Amino acid sequence: MSTRLPSAFAELEPFAETWCLETETERWNQRLASTMPVLHEFYDAFFPRLEEAIEYCDKYPLEELPEDATNLLRMIYSLIMVAMAVEVMHQPAPVDAADAVMIRTGEPRP
Repeated sequence: MSTRLPSAFAELEPFAETWCLETETERWNQRLASTMPVLHEFYDAFFPRLEEAIEYCDKYPLEELPEDATNLLRMIYSLIMVAMAVEVMHQPAPVDAADAVMIRTGEPRP
């Protein structure tokens, strides 16, 4: 089995395929396509390790992130997206936002 995350975060590997998403639009779409139990499961597993994950990624210059750290950073970005649904809206879609969509024409990398 191939791994996407640093070994220190092996217990989060089951979430990697779903949440190591390259773009903000992909993360947005995944959040909207997910149920609240799925969002809570990811949030509850990853949030307690968030500071540690940030510290791990901060060990490297952004331009020199190894692939596993890049994937961890992408999961951090996903957690931020999911946290709004879990902590604030209590549903995957924004409240009172009609047909909210997120389409970026450019975004920071990684």
